[in-house]
Amino acid sequence: MKVQIEQRSMLNKFLDFVERSGNKLPHPFTLFVILCVVVMMISLVASHMGISVIHPIDGQEIIVKNLLSGDGLQWMVLNLISNFTGFAPLGLVLTMVLGIGLAEKVGFMSAFMKKVMLGAPEKLLLLSVFFIGIVGNIASDAAIIIVPPLAGALFYGTKRNPLVGIAAGYAAACAGFTANIFIAGTDALLAGITEEAAQTIQPGIEVSPAVNYYFMIASTFVLTVVGAYITKRFVEPQAGEYIPEEDFELAEDEFKVSAIETKGLLRSGIASLIYWMAIVIMLIPQDSPFRGEGGTLVPSPFLRGIVPFILFWFIVIGVVYGITVGTIRSESDVPKLMTKAMEGMAGYIVLVFVIAQFVQYFNWTNIGMILAVSSANLIETLGWSGLPMVLGVLLVSTVVNIFIGSGAAKWALLSPVFVPMFMLLGYSPEYAQLAYRIGDSVTNAITPMFPYFPIVLGFFAKYDKEKAKIGTVMSMVMPYTIAFMVVWMIMLSVWHILGLPLGPGGSILL
Repeated sequence: MKVQIEQRSMLNKFLDFVERSGNKLPHPFTLFVILCVVVMMISLVASHMGISVIHPIDGQEIIVKNLLSGDGLQWMVLNLISNFTGFAPLGLVLTMVLGIGLAEKVGFMSAFMKKVMLGAPEKLLLLSVFFIGIVGNIASDAAIIIVPPLAGALFYGTKRNPLVGIAAGYAAACAGFTANIFIAGTDALLAGITEEAAQTIQPGIEVSPAVNYYFMIASTFVLTVVGAYITKRFVEPQAGEYIPEEDFELAEDEFKVSAIETKGLLRSGIASLIYWMAIVIMLIPQDSPFRGEGGTLVPSPFLRGIVPFILFWFIVIGVVYGITVGTIRSESDVPKLMTKAMEGMAGYIVLVFVIAQFVQYFNWTNIGMILAVSSANLIETLGWSGLPMVLGVLLVSTVVNIFIGSGAAKWALLSPVFVPMFMLLGYSPEYAQLAYRIGDSVTNAITPMFPYFPIVLGFFAKYDKEKAKIGTVMSMVMPYTIAFMVVWMIMLSVWHILGLPLGPGGSILL
């Protein structure tokens, strides 16, 4: 018992350090403004020093261009707007939000998650919590708000510790965030940033949102089983028996799915089946306009244009569900609900404005290219051009994720270095993206800087005010973070050694 207390004490000290350090970081918008200024100053100094490298592919000399020169200042002014409007992830993400946001606003996402979890047998409760928590990122952050309290209520109803249910749901939705059995908004967002970075090496290259799909499908099922095992083996024994407070009372119907919601889900399921059957029929002819040259599906216009197909799918199920349950009463309700969904993207749009400037500054100055070539040369010299390099990128992403919460912001910062570096060493941009995605997910659940961390403290306080503390939450979610990281690193190693495809059109080698 004494050893256990010392371990918790060491953990709390570490978390206090992380919290203090993270709180000193400015808002992501301010951070990228500072980074823009830093790029300007580095370009000024590096250009005067004559720093350059030789491009390993075409043999051309690459020099640092000065943003504070006459040409640089002119370029910044003339391209301010185009840098923003031409930022590929902006259109992709906003498009996805139109469909997914509609489905969320009409109540489909919440009802679907509740139906699946409430309908699962008690023996499969843990598996359903992790599966829905992981897959829930199709609704972006909605799963983080819905799954943990629902899991807590289900655990309480089955005479288990509700704090364990909350921790499990939170870990699934956060640490397993990037995995899914569907193509989600995260895929579109990261693919757009990856494509921007990859085009500095190979102009015109395209990165589909589906390039990591196979790996993420496998991850969904593997992490579901691992999460359930960790809960039974470590978290539940550590948490012990739950003794409710005297004044605690959980509403009986707080998480029930009504008959009309069930009817809406059924009709939406039928609509989904009809929709995807129509698409399959459309793809069957060899001369289909959505097949590639020679009738191929990989690559094909269908995969390159997967986002519109997903958009219309969510619109279909959202409209069908909304009409059924009464959240859509007229055709004017559809754009109104879409507008409400887009209101939540205001902060993202503001952040993208400065991120887009930073990315283009980094590219125009050639700093990213020079860092990539230099890093690639160093890694080759050290013999880290294989799996150790990939795992190194994963670990760097894991550490950075503790301090910077925005996945888009981190990848915008790291992709101009990692993607070209991978490509110069013969690896694909989608492989660099995959290594980053894993690191970006696993530490979400344990960083107090994650914007939803205060919310999970509130979920804990509902059942036990004394245990609604950072140390308690961290001690319960830390096992999931460690387990997910280890398992994902093993999976990545297996994929690397066997050379398995990462997704449709996504390979390990360039």
